[in-house]
Amino acid sequence: MRFVLTFLLLSGSVFAATAADPDPSQVDEIIAKFAAKEAAFAQARTNYTYRQTARVMTLDDSGNSTGKWEEVTDIVFTPSGQRIEKVAYAPPNTLTAISLDPGDMQDLREVQPFVLTTAELPKYYIRYLGREQLDEISCYAFAVKPKKLESGKRYFTGEVWVDDRDMQIVKSYGRGVGITHGDYQYAKFETYREQIDGKYWFPTYTISNATLHFKENDQRIKETVKYEDYKQFKSDIKIKYDTDDPAKTAEPTQPPPKKP
Repeated sequence: MRFVLTFLLLSGSVFAATAADPDPSQVDEIIAKFAAKEAAFAQARTNYTYRQTARVMTLDDSGNSTGKWEEVTDIVFTPSGQRIEKVAYAPPNTLTAISLDPGDMQDLREVQPFVLTTAELPKYYIRYLGREQLDEISCYAFAVKPKKLESGKRYFTGEVWVDDRDMQIVKSYGRGVGITHGDYQYAKFETYREQIDGKYWFPTYTISNATLHFKENDQRIKETVKYEDYKQFKSDIKIKYDTDDPAKTAEPTQPPPKKP
């Protein structure tokens, strides 16, 4: 295992060293392209159903769970075509060492599955970091942080990796930030995406394993979010027509980056 990991790291270094970096004008063009693709992805995702399973656990010094919050939500459509969230499972919250505030819930729904669209670009500073290889995917890496914070809103600060072929975010690493008043702490997280239906990269897995440093004490936490069973609304009809036409074949998909 140690040899394989070292080989992968060396392979990534060779890739980064030999691949040509874009010049500043090309970087601006890349940002504009992937932001446009992200806007198209965000619109496409509104036409999909899926299941979201979120868990937050507090841990003791030995890594044992001392409390858990969990919620399973189905994103579905009503017969009239309205998109809604339906809670499928929500056991009693046993967290006692921490409490989840509105910022946590907003991060869960909006920041962790981070999407940087054309409309959102003016709100962020974006700095090109270089080329990186995520498993079999060659990427552009960018640092992202908000230009300013506004009351009641949450933003992403961290890094994103953009597939240099599909021009879409395939991984993000960072945390949610906003204006807070009090002893609020938010952990860094990693969100991984996978290619769905051979076109768009959808978030499928988020993980955070960190120690929150409160004024009175430190608290270990672990958070996971899984996004599963993506299905396009009314896709059965579309799939039927595609099957009837032998000339239509699905585009090959790229394997997602490996999760920790």
